[in-house]
Amino acid sequence: MRNLDDKILTRSAMIAERGRLRAAGKRLAFTNGCFDILHPGHIDYLAFARRQGDALVVGLNSDDSVRRFKGPQRPIVGQDDRAHVLAALEAVDYVVIFDEDEPVALLSEILPDVLIKGADWAHYVAGRDVVEANGGKVVLAPLVAGRSTTNIIATITQRVSGVAAATKPL
Repeated sequence: MRNLDDKILTRSAMIAERGRLRAAGKRLAFTNGCFDILHPGHIDYLAFARRQGDALVVGLNSDDSVRRFKGPQRPIVGQDDRAHVLAALEAVDYVVIFDEDEPVALLSEILPDVLIKGADWAHYVAGRDVVEANGGKVVLAPLVAGRSTTNIIATITQRVSGVAAATKPL
């Protein structure tokens, strides 16, 4: 297994790696997201995404990007830890942190052959035009029902609130 630090790349390092992969005739798959609290739905999704190419790049929203997208209480897990966890997964070949709200600029630089998003994003896939204009395609991944970070956080909040309410003052 590769060193995890070798899988977490800067944008410029990923562009160079893309050149090596293309020279070797490899197809590059790309997906992105917050991946705040990893759950089985993420694992299935990333395995599906990896099967779409010879190497999978995960564009990871930075902490600031997550806050703008999900609100001030997120992320729960910081970007360096999220990147480390993603890099540890067999399905993930590379992780690149991006600070924009959407990965369009990163997609323009990497130019993957396949862009993968969850089926819940069928109405809008950021970067679709960039990928398709360069001969790539967009693939929608099936979702695992009932699995979401938002639901996990809601469950934790409800349980903590229930414990606090059930605790009698001294």
